[in-house]
Order: sequence, then structure tokens, then C-alpha cells
Amino acid sequence: MLQGMLLIALVILSFSVLAGLCRVLLGPSMPDRIIALDTIGINLIGIVAILSVMQRTQTYLEIILLIGIVAFLGTIAFSKYIEKGAVIEHERSNR
Repeated sequence: MLQGMLLIALVILSFSVLAGLCRVLLGPSMPDRIIALDTIGINLIGIVAILSVMQRTQTYLEIILLIGIVAFLGTIAFSKYIEKGAVIEHERSNR
């Protein structure tokens, strides 16, 4: 019974990733695309967590942390790019 529910949750999350991918490709604006990328990262964390529970192992927990860190940093970088036009700002001295 638990395996069946986990499989259903895995299928639903997979469809959610596909819907997010469509929003990334066809999104009307850049903020919509950034939110879709963040949502895809969260859904991937859920997929990896479900796979970890299904296989009864804890080896995937490090992958979950890495996906979370990369998704967070990507969201911050894209948001900063939208706000200021550059991710890394270089200050020039007036010589």
C-alpha cells in the first residue's frame, strides 16, 4: 500500500516537473521562468526523497542537499540579474 502511494506521488511530481519545464520554455516573462526553475528544483528534491524512501536508503540525502543549494543559488543569481542586469558587479576606480 505504501509503495503504491509513493509511486503515485512520484508520478505526480514527475508531471509537475514537466509542467514547470513547459513554463520555463514558454513563460511570458522572466520572473515566471525563474519561479518555474525554483519549482522544478523543489520537485526534484521531492522525487529524490521519494526514491530514497522507496529504496530504504539514506544515501540520497546528500543529493537532496546539493539540489537545494544549487536551486537556491540559481534563484538568487537570476533574481539579481533581473534586478541589476549583472550577477557580479565590478567596481571601477576613477583614474
